[in-house]
Amino acid sequence: MLALVKDLYETAAENRDFIHARCPTGVGGGDVLEKYRGRIVEQFFPARGFGKLKLGQARKAIRDYRKATGDLSGTAELLMTYVESGAEFTRQFGDIDERFYSSVESVLVELAALLRGEARELYPQFRERLASAKQMTDGIGWGFHDFVADVVAALEEELGDL
Repeated sequence: MLALVKDLYETAAENRDFIHARCPTGVGGGDVLEKYRGRIVEQFFPARGFGKLKLGQARKAIRDYRKATGDLSGTAELLMTYVESGAEFTRQFGDIDERFYSSVESVLVELAALLRGEARELYPQFRERLASAKQMTDGIGWGFHDFVADVVAALEEELGDL
């Protein structure tokens, strides 16, 4: 069994990330979260060149993190990072396609569902960032801003007293 785990570890960086997330060593749990956050941000704002917008890879990073750790706070953080990155990307580069906006909207819906359910107590940590994302999308078409504003307003109405 150890040989199998070792082989998986050596085969791909994705496997290493999963193993590190599942079996953290020391106190560097934030390092694991940052690695997954980097996989998301890289799709929007790579170190070099323009964003490739391989949104499926960014969403996969969120799923992989949640599956590996079960950490609701970290999962909410990654979902918020995706929404913020998407809002910032369209703000910087202008109008994108419907697929892009649909993806960011569905991640926002996933974050809202998490905050309404299992991670309800985390809402106060995200309140300002959600409001900022709403403000960042102001003036963006395709109904994107309206959608973001509606979701953020509904969350504030439902969870604002926390």
